[in-house]
Amino acid sequence: MGRLGDDGPALNEAPRLKDAADATAKPDSIRVGLFFQNFPSAQPKNSLFAMPTLTTQPPPPAAFARRFPRSPAPPPRSQPLELPAISFFGRTLAEYAQFFALDVTALRKRDVLDVAAGPSSFVAEACARGIAAVAIDPLYTSAPAELAARIAADYTHMFAQMRARPRLFKLKSFPSIDAAETDRRLAAQRFLADFGAQRFYGRYVGASLPRLPFFDGTFDLVLCAHLLFTYAARFDFDWHLAACRELARVSATEVRLHPLCGVDGKPYAGLGRLRRELKAAGIASELVRVNYEFFVGTDTMLVLKRASS
Repeated sequence: MGRLGDDGPALNEAPRLKDAADATAKPDSIRVGLFFQNFPSAQPKNSLFAMPTLTTQPPPPAAFARRFPRSPAPPPRSQPLELPAISFFGRTLAEYAQFFALDVTALRKRDVLDVAAGPSSFVAEACARGIAAVAIDPLYTSAPAELAARIAADYTHMFAQMRARPRLFKLKSFPSIDAAETDRRLAAQRFLADFGAQRFYGRYVGASLPRLPFFDGTFDLVLCAHLLFTYAARFDFDWHLAACRELARVSATEVRLHPLCGVDGKPYAGLGRLRRELKAAGIASELVRVNYEFFVGTDTMLVLKRASS
C-alpha cells in the first residue's frame, strides 16, 4: 500500500499502532460517560443530535428507550443511490479489517472506538477477541426492537437500490450483491444480540459527532466508516472539520476514516482544504490505499495523527 498524500512520512504499508507490550484495557465504567458528568459545561448545545448526560451507573431502561431528536436533513442532491437521512447499515469485523487495513491480532487488549457504528458487528466480534472496543451511534438510545425495525427498513431499501444499479459496485470483496447482503445481515444479527446484552454496560454509547463523551486520548485507535464523506451533501465543511478534530482529540495515536467519496464514487470536494486546516491545527493526514473496493472509489482511507502522538 503506497502513500498518496503529502503530509507526514511516506507509507510503504498500512500504518501500524505503537507497541502494545504495556497496553492495558481501561474499564468501560471509567472510559464511558465521565467527561460530561465531570464537566457539564462542555455539554454540546447545538450538536446534530441532542446529547444526554451520561452516568457511570446503568441508567433506567426508559432513558435508553427514547430516540435523540433529529435535525431535519436538507433535500439530497442528485445521487446514484437515494440514501436515508443517515442509513443504519452495518458490516462485519472481516470487512472492517479490509477497508481499515487492520491487524486484528495486534489490537488485542487495545482500546478501540467505532464512531457512527450503526448495526455493525465489529465491536461484538472485537470484544470476543480480547479487544476493548466501544461503539458510538446516536440511535443507541433506542430499544432493541426499535433498532431491529430500523435495520429491516434500511436494509430492504439499500439492497433494492444496489440491485437496481449494479454498475456502481466493484464487489472486490464479495462475489455478488446477494453475498454482500447475507454477510451484512449476519452482522446486524450479531449486533442486535450483543446490543441487547451490553447496552447498559458501556459497550454501546448513544452519542454523535462533533462532540464525543470521552477524555482526550482515551482510545488507542479511532475508526469512522461511511459517515463523513459518504454524507458530504448533508454536512457542511465546518462540521467535517469539527468532526475530524474531535476524532483526533479522543485518539491516543491515530484515526482511520473510510471511504473518502460519496456513493457516486466522486472524492470529497473539500478534502484538500480539510487536510490543510487539520495540519494547521496540529493534525497530520495521509491518504492510504486499501485492498478493498465495494462501490466505485472506496479503495482509500484517510489516516489522522495528532502531532503529539
